[in-house]
Amino acid sequence: MRVLRDMNLSKLVDEDEPLFLSLISDLFPAIVLDTAGYPALEEAISQQCTEEKLINHQPWVLKLIQLFETQRVRHGMMTLGPSGAGKTVCIHILMKAMSSCGSPTKEMRMNPKAITSPQMFGRLDVATNDWTDGIFSTLWRKTLKTKKGENIWLVLDGPVDAIWIENLNSVLDDNKTLTLANGDRIPMAPNCKIVFEPHNIDNASPATVSRNGMVYMSSSALDWKPILQ
Repeated sequence: MRVLRDMNLSKLVDEDEPLFLSLISDLFPAIVLDTAGYPALEEAISQQCTEEKLINHQPWVLKLIQLFETQRVRHGMMTLGPSGAGKTVCIHILMKAMSSCGSPTKEMRMNPKAITSPQMFGRLDVATNDWTDGIFSTLWRKTLKTKKGENIWLVLDGPVDAIWIENLNSVLDDNKTLTLANGDRIPMAPNCKIVFEPHNIDNASPATVSRNGMVYMSSSALDWKPILQ
């Protein structure tokens, strides 16, 4: 029951959450679950919010906890939601809170939609057979050289497009391997996570969506009260 609730609640829009919880209570009558707490992490989040001069808004903090739970079981994640829902700040605050809890975490960020597919993954010159690494493949190789105990989040901040995201299916499944056009197969570093930060997933195939952990950040979670504060 706990797995059903925790793994699916983060994917739902606000309107569907009460319906989902009522379905679970019908499936498991007379069972009441306590909310799993992370006191050390919640304290670190509160401290980071104070340092960054942010409002410690409970619905938004819940999304941080859901993202934390998702990254514990998935190596590929998507933070979905409209602009202004707090996706980027959510990732930054969680990384800083995890770092202060003894799990140092850094990010490498890029916009995949701002470049072409060869610029992202690499280009093979047909005439000379020379290979030129792309931006993503260069960052991917960098993650293999990080220090032991340091976590790296590779954040792809931009619209999801079938042209480039389908090339990452082998990374997101159990193979965890990036396959390039020159035949290189680069394994994923054990301390690396890949995070997508799109507005929506209209152009993503079901194969890609099913490989990712989803955290949906609704615009209704950040209402006018924290803005006024």
